[in-house]
Amino acid sequence: MKIGFGSDHGGYDLKNAVMKHVAELGHDVFDFGSFEGERVDYPDYAKKVCEAVVARDVELGMLFCGTGIGISIAANKVNGIRCALLGDSFSARMAKEHNNANVIAMGGRVIGDNLAIDMVDQFLNAEFQGERHQKRLDKIKKMEE
Repeated sequence: MKIGFGSDHGGYDLKNAVMKHVAELGHDVFDFGSFEGERVDYPDYAKKVCEAVVARDVELGMLFCGTGIGISIAANKVNGIRCALLGDSFSARMAKEHNNANVIAMGGRVIGDNLAIDMVDQFLNAEFQGERHQKRLDKIKKMEE
């Protein structure tokens, strides 16, 4: 699977740890920056990753900032993105099973590497359950229009 990654300076280290893990699982990783942990603005990286998801250049996106809040808000401004801010493994699984999230976000200042990796594993191993959940996603899509 092709997965795009993006972060600001607050999520830079966590992005790198998760990206390494995802690559070790055998997925193709695409790093949209930031690249050296320099102080940058998270909306720029949310936009890059989310536009790649919408264009189907990558299948999923993973975003990181200090808390995950700002970058998830920015991501959800891109039409067609369903970004879930993650803080626990159950929500990571539900983000895929019930919401068919195509982007996840985490905070580098609030989530440790081990929890982040577990959440990513839960998300990647889950499958969208469709049916009643699809009806709700269709309503969200109409809101975007």
